[in-house]
Amino acid sequence: MKILKFGGTSVANSQNIKRVLDIVFNKAKQDKLIVVVSALSKVTDLLQLASEKAASNDDSYKEIVADIEKKHLDAIKELIPISEQSGSLSHIKRIINHLETLLDGCFLLGELSNRTSDTILSFGELLSSYIIAETLKQNLKNSSYKDSRELIKTNNTFGKAAVNFEVTNQLITDFYASNDSQVVVMPGFIASSLDGINTTLGRGGSDYTAAIMAGALDATDLEIWTDVNGMYTANPKIVKQAQPIASISYQEAMELSHFGAKVLFPPTIQPVLRKNIPIHIKNTFEPEAEGTFISSNSLSNGSPVKGISHIEHISLITLEGPGMIGVSGSSKRLFEVLSNENINVIFITQASSEHSICIGILNSDAGNAEDAINRAFQIEISQHKIDPCIVEKNLCIIALVGENMKNHQGLSGKMFSTLGKNNVNIRAIAQGASERNISAVINERDVKKALNTLHERFFEDNTKQLNLFVMGVGNVGEKFIDQINQQNKFLKDNLKINLRVIALANSRKMLFDEEGIDLKSWESLLDKGEKADQQLFIKQVKALNLRNSIFVDITANESVSQTYEHFLRESVAVVTCNKIACSSAFDNYKNLKNLSRRYSAPFLFETNVGAGLPIIDTVKNLVASGDKVNKIQAVLSGSLNFIFNNFDKDNSFHDVVKEAGIQGFTEPDPKIDLSGIDVARKILILIRESGYKMEIEEIENESFLPEACMETLNNDDFFKSLIEHATHFEGILAEANAKDSRLKFVAQFEDGKASVGLQFITKDHPFYNLEGKDNIVLFYTDRYVDQPLLIKGAGAGAAVTASGIFADVIRIGNI
Repeated sequence: MKILKFGGTSVANSQNIKRVLDIVFNKAKQDKLIVVVSALSKVTDLLQLASEKAASNDDSYKEIVADIEKKHLDAIKELIPISEQSGSLSHIKRIINHLETLLDGCFLLGELSNRTSDTILSFGELLSSYIIAETLKQNLKNSSYKDSRELIKTNNTFGKAAVNFEVTNQLITDFYASNDSQVVVMPGFIASSLDGINTTLGRGGSDYTAAIMAGALDATDLEIWTDVNGMYTANPKIVKQAQPIASISYQEAMELSHFGAKVLFPPTIQPVLRKNIPIHIKNTFEPEAEGTFISSNSLSNGSPVKGISHIEHISLITLEGPGMIGVSGSSKRLFEVLSNENINVIFITQASSEHSICIGILNSDAGNAEDAINRAFQIEISQHKIDPCIVEKNLCIIALVGENMKNHQGLSGKMFSTLGKNNVNIRAIAQGASERNISAVINERDVKKALNTLHERFFEDNTKQLNLFVMGVGNVGEKFIDQINQQNKFLKDNLKINLRVIALANSRKMLFDEEGIDLKSWESLLDKGEKADQQLFIKQVKALNLRNSIFVDITANESVSQTYEHFLRESVAVVTCNKIACSSAFDNYKNLKNLSRRYSAPFLFETNVGAGLPIIDTVKNLVASGDKVNKIQAVLSGSLNFIFNNFDKDNSFHDVVKEAGIQGFTEPDPKIDLSGIDVARKILILIRESGYKMEIEEIENESFLPEACMETLNNDDFFKSLIEHATHFEGILAEANAKDSRLKFVAQFEDGKASVGLQFITKDHPFYNLEGKDNIVLFYTDRYVDQPLLIKGAGAGAAVTASGIFADVIRIGNI
């Protein structure tokens, strides 16, 4: 004997019902079956809506009834041969007429009692089960229909009636003993009281109906057929990487179903648990899929955590005050108040000091609970022994569930540290002594991020998904995107990092895609994006609230650099090649570093100095290990080094600067490089990272550009001025040749003073042979006294800068 239950989506329409009947036919070849069915998909919601409209004197309920009638009549016409339809059509019309009469009564009276609501809601299952039973009879003669109201008896608690198992079990066994049908079809969800009044078992109660039948008849199996491949490690609609759970214990299934795993109605397990009857959750649309097997034994999936679930729309009520300490009965009084108001408590936690107690209830009950509690403790509140209760709404409970969690240390630590790194604030925590469940209350807006973060930590082989928001897609940005596209598979396979570009923006357009932008066609997609808006970009990043979010600034824009604080405060990491923020006022620089630490949001800017060279990281390691930087000498501009290495009697200064721009060695505004301000910013950043306080104005900048060149307002005028002052640059070159020296733009720091400027470098100096666009830095420290620590390599160019940004992103992935 097997009990099969089919949910609303499984019987949503005639096509789906045919799938159900195929499954039933195949199962009936080997076993006797009881088939429990839900209402057609969405019909219960329509019945609820119709009853509410009728009770509020809105006659549009008649349109809803007409829609319900059409849905069921169409199903009959598509499932049952024309010659056999008349009786079924008449029966459906009689049921619909009865429904209309009840709704007309609600309309006339202007009210809807719980008792009437139960009767109205029962029509969905009555209609669907009749149609399915009649269709089944066309092909399986030895089948029958049984109204579950005649078998399942309850009390008169309308809306969620309690089953009288003694009477119910006897009625079921008596019925089955006298019935020889191979298949019996029954409506789920509905029952009746001992005096014959319609009741319901609660939304999702069709599962419960099937379990009651299974328990009463000692069935070999209870099969719950739905539209997914079993219970999942998390809600697959929220966590795309969620996986079906092959095997799970009754207790684990109860925990998950209680915490919102909607594939199984929580009370379902109780009737079969006592009889040790296994439950198999299967997919009507993929009947060959393994599904989830629920029994007394739980096979390990390699993780002590079996699933992550959540309950939304929670309010946290806190009762606290010195008058609770050492006073027995405070908790009893609190829970009695809630019980008297018929308010279900979902979550409980109490401090060991007894100073406060926290409970979680549904948002819809919060107002009633607050009034009732304050009334009950009115005397203590007036005497200031207890504070009026505090109500926090729009929260959510998330829970880790697993039978074997008690045998593994550190799970709570992993859970809370993972949430903390993603700025998910925990309002309350509860863990039972069985350690089968660790629950935390969080803000409802953080649910998606929290579930995905925890799922990644416990189920995805430690693969970390990084969500990138990229601003600036010029030469460097384009190379950066190309590198991500090229390396994505390698990162997943070898470093367990999954990179997704969620947003791209330039000065004209911006593009967002929560599922990740297709990097093979990003240019055409961005072209069709919305108008660029910096504030809207920030707002979108905050609204998406994705885990492991990284803002990547690949611009030289001051206003963009001023947005970092907004991102860091939201625990969004910042990676930037834009030097403006770290060379701005010292207080702003320190504030960004402090925010990074406070909100566990990395702030990385390795490419601010030396493009892809590990210069800043080296300074950080020197300082962290206790060394002291005393002196710095450096050529920090790859663009200027390229320019002065190629400037000779055959190549004019103007032409060399033009070529540097074409190759991407200079900023879009070449004056930033040639004025020395870019180098001043770089040495300032190194000085600050070395532990010294300095402002940009304190750095002496010995400019080699004529004042007229500096005063130009656009690039065209600037390049014209370079031609007009060609003799000035030729004079500098002639002086260098006369001194048998090479021209290098050098940055220096020593004894608290810093300068940048053009120098004549002789052959015996380490800078003399610096070629192309290379950078070089000499660090003189307490440990590197006679021979400095030297770092040398390519310090400009789109590809190397992009690789430096990429390296910072990967560094965050490895944290």
